[in-house]
Amino acid sequence: MKRMQIGNSGIEASVLTLGAFGMGGGFQFPDTDDTESIRAIHATLDAGINCIDTAPVYGFGHSEEIVGKAIKGRRDQVVLSTKCGLWWGDEEGSYRFTWEGRRVKRNLSPRTIRIEVEESLKRLDTDYIDIYYTHNPAMEPFLTPIEETIDTLIQLKKEGKIRAIGASNCEPQHIHSYIEHGEIAIVQKKYNMLSREAEAEVLPLCKDNNISFHAYSPLAQGLLSGHIGKGHVLPKDDTRHGDRWWQGEAFQLAVDFAQELALLAKEYSISTSSLAVAYLRAKHEHVNVILGIRKERHLHENLAGGSVSLTDDTVAEIDRRLQLLHAADAGLGR
Repeated sequence: MKRMQIGNSGIEASVLTLGAFGMGGGFQFPDTDDTESIRAIHATLDAGINCIDTAPVYGFGHSEEIVGKAIKGRRDQVVLSTKCGLWWGDEEGSYRFTWEGRRVKRNLSPRTIRIEVEESLKRLDTDYIDIYYTHNPAMEPFLTPIEETIDTLIQLKKEGKIRAIGASNCEPQHIHSYIEHGEIAIVQKKYNMLSREAEAEVLPLCKDNNISFHAYSPLAQGLLSGHIGKGHVLPKDDTRHGDRWWQGEAFQLAVDFAQELALLAKEYSISTSSLAVAYLRAKHEHVNVILGIRKERHLHENLAGGSVSLTDDTVAEIDRRLQLLHAADAGLGR
């Protein structure tokens, strides 16, 4: 498994990260089994992936608890990232959503960050967090000045409770603020072949400032996995109904594209999903790809994406097909 430095932090992580969102269970992942999740984490570490990404809001603490149990006795082998800023402890903050009866707010005040980091340390059963993200930028009407948030994070770093500062779901102006008022080692955003918005400004900004990029949803929530056919029907309450690529003609285009990827993947003797991951790595060497893993089979389907090297011709061919795909999607008139 290839490794990479996380910004200027001195932290060395595998180029693939285990994403523990689904291990939180809840209404989005009702079939999650804790024993199976722990087994998947152990298999992932054994395979050379040393980075694990979680957050308090994933199962309202359950994901962190499962990760903490799984890495017990192996903490020194793990680069652990979690987050703050999606707060449900009281009514302070800007309302974001309600999950399972809990009203979740955006809140990046020094008070709540201090509470959240202590709760995460306890659930993870550790005395430090390697990468600590702000989960979302603050927003009106409860808008904490970003310099206050950054100052709190820097103090936590000085206290040894966190090792590196990251920002998730942020825009270029937020990254500039982190640079101006303190520091930032890594940015986390959605990035895959179908959702390439990060390529416009965020990825170049990261490259210019030696900031690593944590790409989540590399398989477009399964659409690029090679397992989705044109007759696939989403469950009624599935959150993917809100994604345009899972709707109507765009969905048909995406499935056709994934089938083309499958043919290219065979040339490397890897899965379609591993090819989708390897492509992101080939496009930007500072990209670290988060894999949503709940079961061992998820690991084995994606693992080659962290070690295989695509030729320039393969990358160029995928780029050509992506241009055709996005042009066809634009022609749908949406």
